[in-house]
This record gives sequence, structure tokens and C-alpha cells, in this order.
Amino acid sequence: MKNRLKVLRAERDWSQQDLARHLGVSRQSVNAIETGKFDPSLPLAFRIADLFGLAIEEIFLRD
Repeated sequence: MKNRLKVLRAERDWSQQDLARHLGVSRQSVNAIETGKFDPSLPLAFRIADLFGLAIEEIFLRD
């Protein structure tokens, strides 16, 4: 699944480690989500959306 996570993170000048700390996950998890190697669970997707103040559909895009 494609996503805008890297762009949103960069807009806030956050490293992958910064975002991982905000979400309570590992930096490797953030990297895997950003590169499309891992799709987050629904609860994690909601945490990401809440953190950025966006709807899930505004972050995660259908292929």
C-alpha cells in the first residue's frame, strides 16, 4: 500500500526515530511502512492519522 508517511514526517522535520518514538514502534517499523514493505495494523494506522491530524485515507493510498 502506498502512503504519504515520509512526506508528512519530513514536513515536520522528524527523523524516522522521532516518528517511531511518537508512535511507540521501532524505527525499522517506520522504515518498513514508508517503503511499502509493511502495512500497519488498523490501530497503528489510526495512531498515525491522529498524530498528523488527518484521516487514514489521506495518508494511506490504494495501489
